[in-house]
Amino acid sequence: MTIVVTVTAKGQITLRKSLLRHLGVRPSDKLEVDLLNDGRLQLSPQRGAPIESVFGKLARPGIPRLSIEELNEIAASGWASDS
Repeated sequence: MTIVVTVTAKGQITLRKSLLRHLGVRPSDKLEVDLLNDGRLQLSPQRGAPIESVFGKLARPGIPRLSIEELNEIAASGWASDS
């Protein structure tokens, strides 16, 4: 199936809901665009980053890292103090 889209004066295109639904994307999702050698584009939904990409995001210089046991103790003491 071929669907024709129009390029605006600003060089933008709008993808119809049926195309977005076909790709499985919703508002605020991102698309990856691959430039193919024959002048075509390939669109695909950008999948989430692997969980490993978040490791170390909260690390701060000079602050020691806590073990899982220490984190569990802190969490348990926080719950215990709630009344």
